[in-house]
Amino acid sequence: MTKRPFVGQSTLAGGLLDLIHVDVCGSLNTPVRGEYSYFITFTDDHSRYDYVYLMRYKSEAFGRFKEFKLEVENQTDRKIKTLWLDRGGEYLSGDFIDYLKENEIFSQWTPPEMPQLNGMVERRNRTMLDMVRFMMSLRIAPILLGPRS
Repeated sequence: MTKRPFVGQSTLAGGLLDLIHVDVCGSLNTPVRGEYSYFITFTDDHSRYDYVYLMRYKSEAFGRFKEFKLEVENQTDRKIKTLWLDRGGEYLSGDFIDYLKENEIFSQWTPPEMPQLNGMVERRNRTMLDMVRFMMSLRIAPILLGPRS
């Protein structure tokens, strides 16, 4: 059973890449093709567009963020302004925080044990996992995710 949603702002960002919600999800019970057990989701608050990257380890989050940043900034000719993050250890490394400062990206952190405050991306992760479970129940997932599904 899920908790009741928080009532609050539906959109905080005025334009593309003004605010990006970030979350790591995993460890998945059944790794997908390539032994990926985690995924990281980047959701643009303004457009609600999602980018999802598979990861073998949570420690890959910083590298996936740099990959995401390069991709979206090249596509849009805009710069990421703010990241909305939980306090997961994958974001708390000195390298990650220094990179944000060097690139003038502001970080907003949710309080500990309050994932509801990053609810948009948390809900999207849950929806993606529900879709994968449904495909697995139909025996479609092995075709998409690999032989171990």
